[in-house]
This record gives sequence, C-alpha cells and structure tokens, in this order.
Amino acid sequence: MAYQALYRTWRPQKFSDMIGQEVVTQTLKNTIISDQITHAYLFSGPRGTGKTSAAKIFAKAVNCLHPENGEPDDSCEICLAINDGSFGDVIELDAASNNGVDEIRQIREDVNYAPTRGKYKVYIIDEVHMLSTGAFNALLKTLEEPPANVIFILATTEPQKIPATIISRTQRFDFKRISSQDAYERMAYILDEVGDSYDEDALRVIANAADGGMRDALSILDQVLSFGDDEVTLENALLVTGSVTQSLLGDYVQALRQGDTKAALAKVEEILDAGKDVNRFVEDLISYARDLLLYTEAPDLITLVPDDNFKNLAQATPAGVWYQMIDILSDTQQQLRYTNRPSVYLEVLTVKLSGLTENGMNGTSVSQAAPAQVGQASTTVAASQALQTEVTSETATQPAPSRSNVTTTAKPADKTTGSANATPAAQAQAQVQGEQVTVLDDQAAVFNVLRQATRGDLTRVQSVWRDLINSLAVPQQAMLNVAQPIAAAPAGLVVAFDYDVIRTQAMHNQDLLQKMTVQLRILTQAQQDRQLVFITTDAWPKLRSDFVTATRGEQTETPQSNSQSNSPVEQPMATADDEGLQHLMDETNAANDQTDDPVVAEAKALFGDTVVTQED
Repeated sequence: MAYQALYRTWRPQKFSDMIGQEVVTQTLKNTIISDQITHAYLFSGPRGTGKTSAAKIFAKAVNCLHPENGEPDDSCEICLAINDGSFGDVIELDAASNNGVDEIRQIREDVNYAPTRGKYKVYIIDEVHMLSTGAFNALLKTLEEPPANVIFILATTEPQKIPATIISRTQRFDFKRISSQDAYERMAYILDEVGDSYDEDALRVIANAADGGMRDALSILDQVLSFGDDEVTLENALLVTGSVTQSLLGDYVQALRQGDTKAALAKVEEILDAGKDVNRFVEDLISYARDLLLYTEAPDLITLVPDDNFKNLAQATPAGVWYQMIDILSDTQQQLRYTNRPSVYLEVLTVKLSGLTENGMNGTSVSQAAPAQVGQASTTVAASQALQTEVTSETATQPAPSRSNVTTTAKPADKTTGSANATPAAQAQAQVQGEQVTVLDDQAAVFNVLRQATRGDLTRVQSVWRDLINSLAVPQQAMLNVAQPIAAAPAGLVVAFDYDVIRTQAMHNQDLLQKMTVQLRILTQAQQDRQLVFITTDAWPKLRSDFVTATRGEQTETPQSNSQSNSPVEQPMATADDEGLQHLMDETNAANDQTDDPVVAEAKALFGDTVVTQED
C-alpha cells in the first residue's frame, strides 16, 4: 500500500481519540446514549481541529451495530465499511466544488429514500459556507422538514457566512484550537507507537508552529521525519518551520534590553542570512515576550523550558516593558502583511526596541513610542517640541542668522573613524584623528542651507542616496532607510528622519557621519564636504514656514532693486517639496510689487494693510 500522511494514518476513529475537544465529544456521546439525536448539526472552528473526523465518528456511532457508551466499536461490518468509504448511507459532499442548486436538489430527492444498510442516512457537507445563496435556499426546506432517518452534519471554518435561517435549524458545536501541550502529547504518543526517536524541544517547536491545528502539526512532523530520516531533532524542526532557537531569541532580547543596537542588528543580520522568515521571527518574539511576562505570575502557562538567560531577563525587567514590546511587535506584524521588504521593517523595529525603557521609548510615553504604523512620521517628542518653540521665538524677534553661525569642518576620505562621543547637546561631536566632525540640528543651520539651496544640488544628492545607503554597514543602513534628503546646497545638506529616536542615534554614530560625509563628496563629485543637518519629518513643515516668514520680513526691511538685490528670494533655492515653498515666496514678491499700486493703496485705506491668506 502507498504511503499515507500521518494525519490520515492517525485520524481519530473514536471520540476518545480526539484531543482538545472534550466538551464536544462528551455532548455527542451523551446524545447517542440518551437517543436524543437531532436531524442537523453544525460543526464550526479553525482548520485541523477535528470537525470532519468528529462527523465521521458520529456517523459510525449512530449506525454501529454494537455501540459502547456512545462510542462505535470500530470492528463491526458497518464501522469497517465507513472507515474504508464503501458505506453508501454516509455521503460526504465538498461544498467548495459542489456549491450549486442542482447538487442540493439532488440531495432533496435522495433523502426521501430509506437507508440501505444502516439505521440513519448521514450527509456530511464540508465547507458549507461555500454554498451559493440559491443552494442555501434549496437546503433550507429540507432542514425544516427532514425525514426521520436522515442526519445532516454541516462543517465550516467560517460560520459567519452561513445564513441565520440555516444556523437556527441546527445544533451548533464550536471546536476550539488545539493547545500546544495537547499537540505535543499527541505527537509524542504517535512517535512512541511508531518507534521513531525524537527531541522533546523539537516537538514543542512543531506544536507552536502549528498554531492550534492538529492536522498542521502532523503535516509538519511528517516533513521533519522525511528531512531527518525518521528522526526528529531540534535543528531539523527549526529548519522546516523557519523558527529560531530560544538561545538566539534570548541573545536578541538581551541586546535590546542593554540598549546595544549594534549587537541586536548583528543578530538580525544573522537571522536574515540564515533564510529565516521575518513574519515567523516576529511571531516567535511575541511568544517569547509573552512567556517572559507570564513567568513571574503563572510559570505553568509558558510554552518553553526557561534557561538562565530567560530567567535573568524575567527577573530584571519590569512587566511594563514586555507590555510595550508586545504592542510594538503586534503593530509591526500587521504592517508586514503589506510590504515586500520585510527586512527593512525588522531593522527599524530593532532600532526602536533598543530604545525601550521602563517609561517608554527614550523616556517618552508608550503612545509616543509606538506609532500606528511603521513608515509614518513618529509623534514629536520633547526635544522636537523644544526645537519648534525655539524656532518660533527666534523668528518672531530676530532676522534669519547669517552663514557665519554654522560650523563646518573638512573630513578627509582616508581618515579612520574614532569612537563616538555621545553628548546630550544639540550637536553630536567626536574626535577623528585630531579633527572635529559635527552634525547640526538647529534652526540656524537649516536656514543657512535653505539660503544657498539649489535644485541641482538636491537632485544630485537624491540620485546617489540609495548608493550611499548601500555602501554602509547593515546597522547604518537601517538608520538611513527611514531618512531622506530634503534640501541641499553646495556646502550643506538637510536630512529628515521619520523617527526622532533614530535621528538621535544617527547624530551620535560617528562612524556613520564620517562615511556619509566622505561618500557624499565622492558620489556627487563635490569640491568640498557638506555640513550635515539632521531634523525630524514632523519638524520640517514648521521650519519651512518660519523660513518663509523670516524671508518676507527681510524683504520688507531691506527693499532693493531687482538688478542689485541679493535677497534670499532671488537665490536658486530648492527643497524636496520646493513647489509649495516657492509658491509662498512668489506670493511675497507679488505683494511687494503691488505696494505702489493706487488700487492697493485705496484698498489699504478702506480695509487696513493686514494680509489674510486662506489655505485649504
């Protein structure tokens, strides 16, 4: 006989063989014992939880010649005929391929005939939710007035798609997911019966990967047996399921808790190089964080055997951190469904989780730390708010600062990188073989770049930006994958980051700053290094608006002729969204040109000189 899959060979033949569905099996057995068999049943629940198996066992039990306490004896001629599929009074119908009105009409005609060998004629309709509306209407009449010797068993994974008129005429049984422990015990029992050797940890990995489906668990077990020559090892189970080891998860989480972003990203690179599935890794992380959360309160509920690393993490970390981590992981898991570059999401996730503290992300609240979705601009944190306040106050009282306020230092390409000197000041500074490398994030630096910005410079930087990122190490690539150049001048570049926590880390990463400066000069064939200015995406609209306001003020205070003017408005300025900025500045020029118009003067006399701009 040809080889049969484990889930077919070990399909339950009695109610006692079914696992994880004690309520359902006991109710059905009592129904048979008390002879209170109704005409229609609805079995609903996730895939692989035993719905079709329970329907066949029930069909055997009601027709068995020698039932025992509601169980079929599985040895009489009727039970044997049902097992091999030759019993004509048990009819299985797949509604996915037989969902038309004609098939149901045929059933309506056949139910009028008495069973040929058994006591009942049993119709098992699998995936009944696939029936068409007309087929449901045709079935409804039969369910309302069925013959006394006919039983309908409807099985479905999506009961919400079944009309309420059908559900109300059936007894509904909800099958639940198979727990990991039950699946583990069932697989261990099967392997003991077969005589194959196995690793207990491997069975736990398979049980977790099955996600509540016993059929899925046995299918994965079949694959592992084939891969390992009838031997189930932990290594083979991890390879087949795409999961990662507990020790690797522990090392990754330990690096996150220590704030060691570089080590955590190295683990990510190791996971990706091994070909692991990103979705499976995030799911394993959620389970690991859940086990850490439960360890101190209910250790019996965890699904793994804790090692020393696990115990240390659970004891040294407040429960609130695991709450926050699970929230962030769940948000990322949702976003992974809609991307074709999951590795980028995983890298950004790693950088974000490395900044997780007892009070949230870098001291901010959880709601600030976990945005609604990866890729959107993060909520502005305290540093960004302080920057905006400074921008508003300065532009209200002072003209735009001069270029001399910006510190620019040359950084030769052949210098090696020194260690980063992380400081809480506005600038991230470090010593590189005696030379000082700076990156700015204040309003003055942004304004000075905008005053000399050109479309050509920005286009050149944007055209080589991806090449610049690819030339960096993986941890540095993760930082720049959520950043983009938005304004460029011959001697400066403004880069906007989606997340303030990543911007801060990039400012303090001296290796990244050195490589960015050198690569920008080489790739754009520039004559000098560009001063880097890092801001957040949220702060950019405010800074841009303040720059336009300051520029208007300068024009009003120092009017000059077009031929002699050195006003910033006349400079070939360009930003990543310069159309809106240039539009505002054109309005300013138009307003200035109309100051001598007699019509404008008359309008000012009547209504005042306040200019009101309405924006949609």
